[in-house]
Amino acid sequence: MTESRPAGRGEYDLRGRIAVVTGGSNGIGAATVRRLARAGATVVVGYNSGRERAEEIIAGLGGGQHIALRIPMEDSAAIAAAAAMVQQTFGKVHVLVNSAGVTRAVPHADLDGLDDATFDRILMTNVRGPFATIRAFAPLLRASGDGIVINISSISGFTGLGSSIAYCASKAALDTMGVSLARVLAPEVRVITISPAAVATDFVPGRGREGVEKQAASTPLKLVAEPDDVALAIISAVTHLRLTTGSSIVVDSGRHL
Repeated sequence: MTESRPAGRGEYDLRGRIAVVTGGSNGIGAATVRRLARAGATVVVGYNSGRERAEEIIAGLGGGQHIALRIPMEDSAAIAAAAAMVQQTFGKVHVLVNSAGVTRAVPHADLDGLDDATFDRILMTNVRGPFATIRAFAPLLRASGDGIVINISSISGFTGLGSSIAYCASKAALDTMGVSLARVLAPEVRVITISPAAVATDFVPGRGREGVEKQAASTPLKLVAEPDDVALAIISAVTHLRLTTGSSIVVDSGRHL
């Protein structure tokens, strides 16, 4: 007689769950908002200066209690205030997606072109901002009893190739920070990093779709990454990788090979 094994945790059902997406008014963040809402989550669309875009996205979600909320990565006090508003409105958070980020194209050999102000802004937005967001929302994630943080990183964090040296450094820091946070937030909260290559958005100033297509042509799969491709990876990590934490998922058509 075969012994029965206990059932696993099963798929993470997003119906009725509360999700917060920073940088949710554009690019990967906006695609993620749409996917989360389609799966049944109530979404807080975080934005910095894109309030109108955030409200337009919510208007297209087709009902629900979705809200737009300013969550600026450079202002820890404002992030804490946003978390307090979410607590007052919803009481807990199940999913936090850190999609907000910034860069500036500076050739790696141009050391003088990467001035202190640019370096500081990139690190503040891409590293300190996500940390401050996780810190502010950690009590709400723990209150859910089964929370998850998704950090949007980049293969630049381990290849050292990207729009600028500061950007590469910021993503490497985000990756390591995710490992540390996965350790301290367990067992109530998982932390997973999603690392795409170039995505067809306007994220890098001056890099159009032609530049993204050129990069994609050099990859084994030769596929251009669209924002929704990354959003699908995020949803998969949330709903199916139930025993994964402190790990990075690469979404790059094999560009790192």
